[in-house]
Amino acid sequence: MDKTAKIYIAGHRGLVGSALIRNLRVKGFENFLTRSHAELDLTNQAAVEAFFAAEKPDYVFLAAAKVGGIHANNTYPAEFIRDNLAIQTNIIHAAYKNNVKRLMFLGSSCIYPKLAPQPMKEEYLLTGVLESTNRPYALAKIAGIEQCWSYNRQYGTQYLAVMPTNLYGPGDNYHPENSHVIPALIRKFHEAKVNNASTVTVWGTGTPRREFLYSEDMADACVYLMNLPDDQFKPLLAADRNDGLPPLVNIGVGEDLTIRELAEAVKDVVGFQGGIEFDASKPDGTPRKLMDVGRLNAMGWKAHTALRDGLARAYQDFQASITR
Repeated sequence: MDKTAKIYIAGHRGLVGSALIRNLRVKGFENFLTRSHAELDLTNQAAVEAFFAAEKPDYVFLAAAKVGGIHANNTYPAEFIRDNLAIQTNIIHAAYKNNVKRLMFLGSSCIYPKLAPQPMKEEYLLTGVLESTNRPYALAKIAGIEQCWSYNRQYGTQYLAVMPTNLYGPGDNYHPENSHVIPALIRKFHEAKVNNASTVTVWGTGTPRREFLYSEDMADACVYLMNLPDDQFKPLLAADRNDGLPPLVNIGVGEDLTIRELAEAVKDVVGFQGGIEFDASKPDGTPRKLMDVGRLNAMGWKAHTALRDGLARAYQDFQASITR
């Protein structure tokens, strides 16, 4: 990407989008297109097409999505499938109509089957049943991958999908009900510490295993991929083949831990002195979700932020967010 290229980051205020802007800015990029939801409703096809026609971005990072944890996915399934399908369909088609050079579509590891072999390779997509608690969201993201693949094959576009593992970091959503596991735990343990509570209750049995990637590392991987020269980038797009491997690259750290181990780590970082209880009546979700990141590592990129370091920075961000 040329340093003066016009780059549209859809979802620039979120965990992913804000990390992308920070990473791009450090690397010398400065010509950003951003719109808040109030300024541009991405579920509105006419509004999205008018925006692209007027602004003509060179590159697009499609990080806008309706996201949330198990509770949010269970509570708002219609919104999760409807809004995500609309957002990605509108942006991908508008990008094609306005000759965007490259587009990166960001998804989630929940696209893979609930009982996929571990670690999960890109080719495991659509080889088994999805986890029921986030199936509407997962199906929307799978449709986005298929759309990128279809446009690459039919129109010669350069649209790449990347699937980050569970993310956390600056700008996360710390809502007590609709957040993901790390921000939810940070909030729970912080409030328990402030209120001198004796215990903190964590959803589920604590036995599922999860992989967590610091958001700044994720952004670095995305920009790394988007900047690959043509001879490395184009083979990822699956435009000239139909061998079952979609234009998809996993982004992760290649290591996981149990939710119990994660809770203990967050407890230590926050400085909570009480105990931890697990509510087994609450859903665990997928037993294990570990990414195979061999494809990305082979291209020359690896994550570099240790979990403890990332959790400490995330807790600092949470503390700053509640004082703002």
